[in-house]
Amino acid sequence: MSNLSEKEEREGELTEAEKEELKKSEKGTIIELLVPVETYLSAGVHIGTHSCTKYMQSFVYRVRAEGLYVLDVRKIDERLRVAAKFLSRYEPQDIIAVASRPYAYRPVQKFAEIVGARALVGRIIPGTFTNPYLSTYTEPKVLLVSDPRTDTQAIKEAAKVGIPIVAFADTDAKIDYIDLIIPANNKGRKSLALLYWALARQILRERRVIPPDGDLSVPVSEFEMRLVQ
Repeated sequence: MSNLSEKEEREGELTEAEKEELKKSEKGTIIELLVPVETYLSAGVHIGTHSCTKYMQSFVYRVRAEGLYVLDVRKIDERLRVAAKFLSRYEPQDIIAVASRPYAYRPVQKFAEIVGARALVGRIIPGTFTNPYLSTYTEPKVLLVSDPRTDTQAIKEAAKVGIPIVAFADTDAKIDYIDLIIPANNKGRKSLALLYWALARQILRERRVIPPDGDLSVPVSEFEMRLVQ
């Protein structure tokens, strides 16, 4: 299960022709993605919302008749690569990943564990990045946020002190203060797990911790938020 409705998942389904198109560049050549198109689609990373901000329009693949915006997985993949290359330039402990949305808690924590970053989940105490007198004060060199719409406190503080911000952003995202956008469904449980898993793996590849085609020792399922029974 994810927190997407069955209706939204149906609207986000692609035809076989569309799936084949997403395996090719705009010039028609076959491209090699970080994960297969089918894996991206089954996790729902491409399923946007029924609204789209001006900046996010360039990442949209289709707009369904029902009004659902569908993201282009090729552009998601491209931005994951760019973000991984950028983040790999920082010392692991200088990266902080934040999540105020519950479905992102475990993905963020597992990501931090794998790449050696730090994770902040739940409510960010005001002054965490700006008030050195707080016991929770910390000075990251770069910030990774799960959702610009909900991680606002962290974003405002990072922007105030000049910390670069990388963010997963859905079609309805406000991108004020964001330096690097990774377009994606940042609300779905399976989507968040795959996104953080793929980003963690690519960072380790960029650092040459694992080979260019190397894999993580943990499966995507380990990044997935557990459902309370």
